[in-house]
Amino acid sequence: MTARPDGHEEVRARLRGAAGAHHPDRARMLARVERGMARPPRERAGPRPRPVLAGWAGVAATVAAVAGVLAAGGYAVTSAVRDPAPAGRTAAASAVPAPAAPSPPRARASGAPHAGPLRSAGAVDSHSNAYWAQSDLTVTVSARLTSFSVRLDVALTAGVKSTGAWLTLPEDDFTRTVTEADGFLRYEWVLRPGRTVPPGEWVFAAQYDHAQGSRDAGDDTYTATGTAEDGQRGAVTGHFTAETANSR
Repeated sequence: MTARPDGHEEVRARLRGAAGAHHPDRARMLARVERGMARPPRERAGPRPRPVLAGWAGVAATVAAVAGVLAAGGYAVTSAVRDPAPAGRTAAASAVPAPAAPSPPRARASGAPHAGPLRSAGAVDSHSNAYWAQSDLTVTVSARLTSFSVRLDVALTAGVKSTGAWLTLPEDDFTRTVTEADGFLRYEWVLRPGRTVPPGEWVFAAQYDHAQGSRDAGDDTYTATGTAEDGQRGAVTGHFTAETANSR
């Protein structure tokens, strides 16, 4: 007689047989795994990963800030290029402008003598100093002149010696002489034949050295005569002082 196996042994035998007869369907298993991987994270089994919102928020903020700066800079550049310059505005000069050529100093005078087409004023120029001086005669001409002569007499005080002369009319239109006569250093200008003097204000200047110190110009004199195209004649004369001309 063969012994019957107990209950436990029978169960184990059946399980072993079932296991040996089972052949898993690998295709179905792979399909299930792929479907599981394709589902959103919240539908998957297992613990959810820790969120990294703070880190990504910082990166996003940095990117946004950089984008904002670039956008602002681009707008500023575009505005600067496209914005037209206000009307009437000119660019500033970097270069330093060249100084204007010095003009001859003007005489200081008042109480000018007046005769016919001529008015005059004489003064010692403000650029004079303790060793050198310049006497300026300003003649105002109101009509075109066909003849014109000017004479400046500088008293021969101590050390007086001519150092030059000039006028604001064309030099070639006049003959000029500098001589010593009757105790004066005499400067004369005479209009050449065929030349004319237009209306305007004209300066005749005599330059000279003198002894050191303040020179008294009270004895210095001038005379100017002229004839206009219409035949009108004029003659003016006066004295030079340190500040103004004293007419006589």
